[in-house]
Amino acid sequence: MRIGPYSIHPRVVLAPMAGVTDKPFRLLCKGLGAGLAVSEMTISDPRFWNTRKSLHRMDHAGEPEPVSVQIAGTEPAQLAHAARHNVEHGAQLIDINMGCPAKKVCNAWAGSALMRDEALVGRILEAVVAAVNVPVTLKIRTGWDADHRNAPTIARIAQAAGIQALTVHGRTRDQHYAGRAEYDTIARIKADLRIPVIANGDVDSPRRAAQVLRDTGADAVMVGRAAQGRPWIFREIAHFLATGEELPPPPLAQVREILLGHLRALHAFYGEEHGVRIARKHLGWYAKDRPENAAFRAVVNRARTAHEQLELTGDYFHALEAGLAPALPDAA
Repeated sequence: MRIGPYSIHPRVVLAPMAGVTDKPFRLLCKGLGAGLAVSEMTISDPRFWNTRKSLHRMDHAGEPEPVSVQIAGTEPAQLAHAARHNVEHGAQLIDINMGCPAKKVCNAWAGSALMRDEALVGRILEAVVAAVNVPVTLKIRTGWDADHRNAPTIARIAQAAGIQALTVHGRTRDQHYAGRAEYDTIARIKADLRIPVIANGDVDSPRRAAQVLRDTGADAVMVGRAAQGRPWIFREIAHFLATGEELPPPPLAQVREILLGHLRALHAFYGEEHGVRIARKHLGWYAKDRPENAAFRAVVNRARTAHEQLELTGDYFHALEAGLAPALPDAA
């Protein structure tokens, strides 16, 4: 799959997820096989660009290309300005968020709420495409609700405006993440467009990825929640698409090293105090299918230093490797 001058290979993409797809996680997923990793949503209002959160979200130093940055907002001129600002700070692809179902985003008439105003969608897309000299992509849902599935119309508007790739999450906004993804809608959109289409929704295994590509005709698949605590899913999908064979699960020693590397990256990127807090949710995701999960989370969530967090996590996985019940002492 190509987006402008960039070849996306393998054709499996990390979805933008607020509070998840920060730079450490993007680098991890790219290293484990993602062909493209989209940043978490950045706000288009310039009043917030110098906050600690925004500065972290706009840090792309050392990130392998192409660097894809998602922007969110509702005013065409403001989104165009945000696109230019992010390109100046390293973005090589600009992705526009019209898929987020969160209430606080939709209440501000951003995210998937924009799909309710097709004329505004057109003005936003035209303004952003005209503002930057890098490819602009778009992420949408199938519609606002079951009675307003207008994704095919939005897709045609996007192509006409110069959007160079379209991601479709196969649910309406009111479904959030419930129910089954509508792959038939994605297939209809793909059949109608010339630009690449990326299928999103319920891609949680190599076989499902292959099935979605087959059923929709999409050019790539996007993985979101299934990558939380399992970033090696990109390598597994890429291998299956290339060979038709499933890789065995990574051994515990490899999981331990991936996790400890991720923790160290979070501590370095955010600083110790903030990094330790952010790491807690990732630790929960990594351990969710492991024995003593609840006890493990209770302990590591009380760790206050990077050293303590790393030591407790390493000890936990060493015990699992040895076939022992993990000893989980009280955190100091």
